[in-house]
Amino acid sequence: MSENTTAGYLNMDLLRFTTAGSVDDGKSTLIGRLLYDSKAIFEDQLEAIEQNSKARGDENINLALLTDGLRAEREQGITIDVAYRYFATPKRKFIIADTPGHIQYTRNMVTGASTANLAIVLVDARKGVIEQTCRHAFIADLLRIQHIVVCVNKMDLADWSQEIFDNIVGDVKKFASRLNNIIDITFIPVSALLGDNIVDPSEHMNWYEGPTLLYYLETVYIGAEANHVDARLPVQWVIRPHSDVWHDFRGFAGRIAGGVFKPGDEVTVLPSGFQSKVKAIHTLDGELAEAYAPMSVAVTLVDEIDISRGDMLVKPNNPPVPRQDVEAMICWFSADKTLAARGKYILRHTTKEVKAIVKEVRYKVNINTLHKIEADLEFTLNDIGRISLRTSAPIIADSYKRNRITGSFVLIDDQTNETVAAGMII
Repeated sequence: MSENTTAGYLNMDLLRFTTAGSVDDGKSTLIGRLLYDSKAIFEDQLEAIEQNSKARGDENINLALLTDGLRAEREQGITIDVAYRYFATPKRKFIIADTPGHIQYTRNMVTGASTANLAIVLVDARKGVIEQTCRHAFIADLLRIQHIVVCVNKMDLADWSQEIFDNIVGDVKKFASRLNNIIDITFIPVSALLGDNIVDPSEHMNWYEGPTLLYYLETVYIGAEANHVDARLPVQWVIRPHSDVWHDFRGFAGRIAGGVFKPGDEVTVLPSGFQSKVKAIHTLDGELAEAYAPMSVAVTLVDEIDISRGDMLVKPNNPPVPRQDVEAMICWFSADKTLAARGKYILRHTTKEVKAIVKEVRYKVNINTLHKIEADLEFTLNDIGRISLRTSAPIIADSYKRNRITGSFVLIDDQTNETVAAGMII
């Protein structure tokens, strides 16, 4: 690969997307077909899949084996864990999170979808919209994934019927009208098994005039989703080299969570409230004229200020408000422990850890109907709902709606160090 090609690849746009759907809707087959038809798999991988397919007695090459990496997944023909796959086309780089469809793996879906720009929700053309379709759309909405692609799969088993496709489109739109955050829903009729409308247009559905799946993934605009207004730099590390060359260097390193920083910008350090100006912005490749999310940088300031891990550099024009009372939607991750009022946990938010107590469990959500459950307030594995927390020290947070990084947290059991929940601040 030439230097220019390498530079071009590194500078390419990156799209993170997740797949969701009910069991046997064909998620893994769809991703396998996407990788196969876009020439993103190696010959030895293809040979291994062909051999595995023959050993299983499959009639065709089982492209689902590309993503189902665990032995239990291959044996049962289901997806259990989140499988991440990377591929690129000349137009864009992609990271795919293939997540399970089973309701008992809701937490896996939340994990895989938490960083996604786009979600592909599969619907079996023969079954239509079912409860799990609604559940996956709700989770995508909860995690503020603004672009949804509904792939109506197995159209080959539904006689390539436009009427069946149109009915499913109507049902999904009716449910989506009750959601808050999804701004863009695209519907594509596909056959993952045969490859129709995945990479190449289908010859069986001349009535469909929209894009193929790959064309849509390559062209959907995602630049507006990052918050480039509210400047946020959670400090992860204070760099003091103690060398002759960098004797007086004191840099504050972290990954920018929002906004733009430039040398000369006035910044406020929270929670202390001290103010200074950005002296320089450093990376491994040298100094930068500006830095923005999600770049990892080290910032030096004009003034000597006591700053440590867990502090945050912000701009004074729109700072977040430090808060100890936190309202949040959470997904419960623990199979062994339950959440109830007065439970005590460690709350990890950006680079800061504080102790937290559950003040009130407000309600759980039936994620198939969107109804609130207020009679049973004990959270068990995969439950989603709203709680109120009180922290031992202020956290510097935005709402999840405003910033997905500074608006999210995890709860950790202080006895076992198990991550028991993920939260989105309201």
